[in-house]
Amino acid sequence: MKRIIVTGGLGQIGSELVPFLRNKYGKENVIVADIRKPENVDEIEPFITLDVRNEEAIISAIKENDVDAMYHLAAILSAKGEENPQLAFDVNIKGLYAVLEAGRKTGLERIMIPSSIAAFGPETPKDNTPNDTILKPRTMYGISKVTGELLALYYWEKYGLDVRGVRYPGIISWKAPPGGGTTDYAVEIFYYALKGEKYTCFLREDATLPMMYMPDAIKAITMLADAPAENLVHRADFNIAAMSFSPKELVEEIRKYVDFEVEYKPDYRQKIADSWPRSIDDSAARKEWGWNPDYNMASMVKDMVKNLKKKLGL
Repeated sequence: MKRIIVTGGLGQIGSELVPFLRNKYGKENVIVADIRKPENVDEIEPFITLDVRNEEAIISAIKENDVDAMYHLAAILSAKGEENPQLAFDVNIKGLYAVLEAGRKTGLERIMIPSSIAAFGPETPKDNTPNDTILKPRTMYGISKVTGELLALYYWEKYGLDVRGVRYPGIISWKAPPGGGTTDYAVEIFYYALKGEKYTCFLREDATLPMMYMPDAIKAITMLADAPAENLVHRADFNIAAMSFSPKELVEEIRKYVDFEVEYKPDYRQKIADSWPRSIDDSAARKEWGWNPDYNMASMVKDMVKNLKKKLGL
C-alpha cells in the first residue's frame, strides 16, 4: 500500500487510525474522506468530502488521488442504527457495495472493512465465542456486518479483490468521542468519573461484553492489512479479543483512581448487549497473523485516567 483513503476518517477509529497511517506512509499519502467537512479542515488535509453510497464519486476519488488501498470505516453504529435502520442499511450495506465495486473496477490492492461482534446473535455461544459459528444478529448494524463479511469473501474468491477485516469488540478511547454504539458507556463513564459527576449507565451492572483499547484496535487492523495473503484462511471475519468486563467491574477499577456515583437504568441498548458474546476466542487471528493485544482492563483504565486528566485539564 502506497496511497490510502480512509472513509469515515473523522470518526472514533478514523481519528486515531489516520495519524498512525500518516506516520507510517507519509501525511500526503493518507487521505481522510468523510461525508461532513470539518471546521479545521486545514489541519486534516489531505481531505475530501465523500458519500460512500456514490460509486462514481468513489471511483473518481481513487483515480484522482492515485489510491491503491482503502480503509472503509464509514458506518452507522449499532444503537444509532436501531434508531434509523433504513439509514443504517443504506450506508452500511449499499455503501460497502459501492466501495467494493469501485475497488473492483479500479483494481485496488487492498480494502480493509472492520466487522464487529454485532455479527453474532442470541443463538451464538456466549463464552469463548468461536470464530466460525452461527451468525443470526437481530440489529441492522449486525446484519450489515454479516453481509460485509460474506461480500468480502465473495469479492476475494470471484474477483481476487483483497478484502480483509476484524470483528471489533467495544472500542474505548480518550482522544475521540464514541459514535453511537452499545458499548459507549465504557467511554462516557470516564468523563463523568473524573469530573466528579454521577453517571447513569444504560446497561445492567452485570452486562459483561468484550472490549478493546484503541491502541490495540489500530494495531489489529493494521497488522492484518500487512499480513501475507498466503497465511490467511479467513478474510473479513477475524475474531479479536483483549478484555471482557461488566460495567460494575469497570466502575470498581476506575474507583481505584477516583470516587464517583453510578446508577443503572438499562434502556433499549441492553437488549442489543444481551445478544452479544461475553468473551471471544481469537485463536484464528493469533495463528494466521500473530495477533496479541497489549492492554488488559487494568492497564487500559490507568492510561485512560492519565490521558483524560490531561485532556480535561484536571
